[in-house]
Amino acid sequence: MTSVPLSESVAAFVSATSSVLAALSGRPASSFLSDAANEAANVVGGVVAADGRTTDGELDAYLDVIGPLLSPPLAVATATARELDLFKGKTQALTTPSVMFDLLCRADLRHSTRHAHQYYEHTLRLAHVAAAIDMVPSATELDAIDQFRTALLRHLDSVGLPRPGQPAATATGSPGPSPPIASADSGAPAAAAAAPEPARPLVELLAQLDELVGLDHVKREVRRLTSLLQVQQVRRERDLPVIETSHHLVFTGNPGTGKTTVARLLAEIYHAVGVVSQGQLVETDRGKLVAGFVGQTALKTQTALESALGGMLLIDEAYALARGGENDFGLEAIDTLVKFMEDHRDDLAIVAAGYTDEMQTLIDTNPGLKSRFTRTIHFPDYTDDELARIFLLLGERNRYHLSDDALARVRHYIVAEPRTRGFGNARFVRNLFETAIAHQAMRLAPLSDLTDEQLVTLTAADIAPVDA
Repeated sequence: MTSVPLSESVAAFVSATSSVLAALSGRPASSFLSDAANEAANVVGGVVAADGRTTDGELDAYLDVIGPLLSPPLAVATATARELDLFKGKTQALTTPSVMFDLLCRADLRHSTRHAHQYYEHTLRLAHVAAAIDMVPSATELDAIDQFRTALLRHLDSVGLPRPGQPAATATGSPGPSPPIASADSGAPAAAAAAPEPARPLVELLAQLDELVGLDHVKREVRRLTSLLQVQQVRRERDLPVIETSHHLVFTGNPGTGKTTVARLLAEIYHAVGVVSQGQLVETDRGKLVAGFVGQTALKTQTALESALGGMLLIDEAYALARGGENDFGLEAIDTLVKFMEDHRDDLAIVAAGYTDEMQTLIDTNPGLKSRFTRTIHFPDYTDDELARIFLLLGERNRYHLSDDALARVRHYIVAEPRTRGFGNARFVRNLFETAIAHQAMRLAPLSDLTDEQLVTLTAADIAPVDA
């Protein structure tokens, strides 16, 4: 039964690819079936061979589905396939785009088509289905899929084509629109009251993740988790057993390192792969969960959790829940969280965010938290260059550009800012940008007959310390 989704995915890829090649060449599609089958064989073989331990299930599925499509057909027993070392060197095929993919990219460039995008979607589906043959994909297989995806995207970049999920007019690095964040302030489950919106395409969400400045390790971890969820989704579609994994995470790092932005995207990714039913993000903290009187904390916490049902609850500075000692109502909030997480594990994800050491202390306060928050993603501080890039992106988003001397002053203040524990990272840069806008307004106010160029240009005189 595990070969059924593989058979369907291989058939879809071979049919689509041979049809495209036929249209480009003027030859019949049947003349490209063998080429397309070889391409599928490389992808599937590369994934199942990635961890160096091919199971009988993986070999059988490969021989049953792909073997008959090859030229000449591969018809051998499983034991013989092992003796032949069938997948030796196959994973290397995932590190470099194939000649066929390059051909499709060049054709797209000439004819403004998107055949390479179709290839991308079909082959990634193939890769995830290959990883789903066994009940639990290995971390190495998931890494191989991510490496394959990265190789394809970089090749698109190199030939000047937009990435899948990225509008043709959007330059790489320019952030797309961000969905609104639901608030737990009012106590009313406003997000749950509205009709659920359709999930945004996963390819679009991952494209937006890729566009974030820096955060390479964070993005890699989110992509790996996304691949795992896609593999599990493939198995569920075929009523195959799945080992459930916790969807709750700990985000550690200093303020302004992108934790809320990534949580917002991850909530939508969970929606896109069917983990949650709506995909909204609700932000909260100790002040919105903990009350000052007996019995009120559980009600406040319950209300915040209910507003996040169908999506994700982000608890900022979550470690504060465990700071008051044994008689503090924060422990009541933790107990309520643990029970709610268990009762609603099929339609809720929680991200607990805060400083690294304090978050470990929080997780250790309750065995229920430790068993549910099994995955931690650390958000490092941005580098000076990344912070300067964020400033430039803020300018692009708001239709401002910097003179060379203005950019030099931005870099000066970024470098001079102490990297203490409370360093604001992107928040600091946003404040620096807003200060520059205010100074530019004061500089231009006395002038008349302003040109568009003056209105959109930030000069060195506009760049000032945040507290000035």
